[in-house]
Amino acid sequence: MERRLIEGVQIKPLIAHADERGYLMEMLRCDDPIFQKFGQAYVSLNYPGVIRAWHWHEKQTDYWVVVKGMVKAVLYDRRPDSPTHGMVNEFFLGDHNRVLLVIPPLVAHGYKTIGTEPSLLINFPTEPYNRAQPDELRLPYNTPEIPYDWEIRMG
Repeated sequence: MERRLIEGVQIKPLIAHADERGYLMEMLRCDDPIFQKFGQAYVSLNYPGVIRAWHWHEKQTDYWVVVKGMVKAVLYDRRPDSPTHGMVNEFFLGDHNRVLLVIPPLVAHGYKTIGTEPSLLINFPTEPYNRAQPDELRLPYNTPEIPYDWEIRMG
């Protein structure tokens, strides 16, 4: 069954080319059809159970890759004119699902490190961070404005 994605969200499967030395995995290339432009690159280390949510950008597109551990990434389409307005997408990124996740502007997003080890999330946003005027708007992780529960679902 194919999952419907929020308008503008894209996923690129990543391939780890492994041998006896380890592996090499390309994440994002300037000739990828999904590439827009380079703003900066950064890595975020996150401890198990930590939730970093919710935020969105007015201009910036995010390109997330989790290179260590696992995260549950969640997106919410808050754009009133979008055909997928109000839709939630949930993705599992990391050691057991190597993908690049493209998050368009104005889509609220966040993630929770799952499992027993820290995660390393690399982002290649299209804009450099501007400390004087950050392109980042926030809501608390448990806001009632977004219909999502971060708890683990058993069963």
